Amino acid sequence: MALNTSQAKELADEISSSLSEQSTLNNTASNMNVPNVDIMVFPSLPHIPMALGHGLIAGAQDCAPWELGAYTGDISAQTLAETGAQAVILGHSERRKHHRESAETLRRKLEQAHKHNLHVIYCIGETLEERDAGIAQTMVGHQLDDILNAVALAEKFSEENLTIAYEPVWAIGTGKSATPKDIAEIHLFIRNRLQERLATGAQIRILYGGSVKPENAGEIFKVPHVNGALIGGASLKAQDFLEIARLAS
Repeated sequence: MALNTSQAKELADEISSSLSEQSTLNNTASNMNVPNVDIMVFPSLPHIPMALGHGLIAGAQDCAPWELGAYTGDISAQTLAETGAQAVILGHSERRKHHRESAETLRRKLEQAHKHNLHVIYCIGETLEERDAGIAQTMVGHQLDDILNAVALAEKFSEENLTIAYEPVWAIGTGKSATPKDIAEIHLFIRNRLQERLATGAQIRILYGGSVKPENAGEIFKVPHVNGALIGGASLKAQDFLEIARLAS
């Protein structure tokens, strides 16, 4: 909810005009400016068609845990897919906090996203209190197991449709960023857990999200098992967003 419609249109236009060609989610990108990088935007729901109209690949910030029906105010995964969205973010810390989303709710959302062929970017991360208490890995592990248990229960779920995003809650929108050491420890922990639980765990992308900006992105991308970024505030400035993509490239 950061931008109104005119601001969203301006941002989409600036990003689009800066990219010569667009990539697809699970293939090598062909952007001349940012080779080997997949770029996707996640606008507010009414702005998804606008992003698509600008030639951008777009996803949604959430989906409902139900099929079509009497669920006023919710948006189904089916509707998102029909709108042209290719992915959906689930479990973002703001939704966990403000909407009290449970593991069961997120499991049902994952099932709906998978049923309608939406790539799931699943967010996990600890609060500052949990990190200070020395239980960051424990909490991240619980959240990761929630989604992996859901994957195990989902009928014919393909891990190719799953990306994990580590977002330390204390580093979101605060200007703070985890140190490379912090990021390395948690990303290695996530990678090991993925490989323990899934045959394709070595191939699943792990993104870092938490005050990623041009000033720190290059250092973050050098950390082992960081396969990309889930960008917050910096994505609202086209040139910052594209500079982060260039650094990833």
